[in-house]
Amino acid sequence: MSKTLTRMDLSEAVHSEVGLSRNESAQLVESVLGHVSDALASGQSVKISSFGTFALRDKAARVGRNPKTGEEVPISPRRVLSFRPSHLMRDRIAAGNKA
Repeated sequence: MSKTLTRMDLSEAVHSEVGLSRNESAQLVESVLGHVSDALASGQSVKISSFGTFALRDKAARVGRNPKTGEEVPISPRRVLSFRPSHLMRDRIAAGNKA
């Protein structure tokens, strides 16, 4: 089973690699994630060099279908978040994270 990276894991990594206290590390991670979230909520894209780009896309209204009943259901327009990894990230993942 694969493990999920959490905020706590990130703050623990900052603590061990940068040397900040656990409290300061947690605040730093929260601050960074807050800035990313705020930028996305305001409609901006977020590009992190050598990692990837988070972007918002507007999806138009459309008619969907309930797979159980076959009944047509209207799907309202909405904004969705997409992530596009950088070429470096793609290469690293393809190599099995051995970089």
